[in-house]
Amino acid sequence: MEISEKSATAARQFIWDNSKQLGKATADRSYLEAFLKSKLALLMKESTESSFAGKEMDAKAHPDYIALLHGIKIAQEQEVTLKWQMESAKITVEIYRTESANNRTIDRAMQ
Repeated sequence: MEISEKSATAARQFIWDNSKQLGKATADRSYLEAFLKSKLALLMKESTESSFAGKEMDAKAHPDYIALLHGIKIAQEQEVTLKWQMESAKITVEIYRTESANNRTIDRAMQ
């Protein structure tokens, strides 16, 4: 499988163009995971249950808590998708570099 210089350049550009988006996706996921703890505490505070376990069950069943969990799922999916797209682009560049070095070695050997 040979990678063209154009493909390698496009892969490198993809990494550059999407680096900020990956950073945002990672930050969003991290923020939502941290906020989940605060949201749980706020919902437990609102609960009319008397026991800690009852308050926690109430809070975790609350639509706002469930919506936040769904938001974390979406944020994590975006982050992981971008991460693996970046990894694929990096591998494309590495394959191109290896093929180019191999071709230079072959060219030198044939002279």
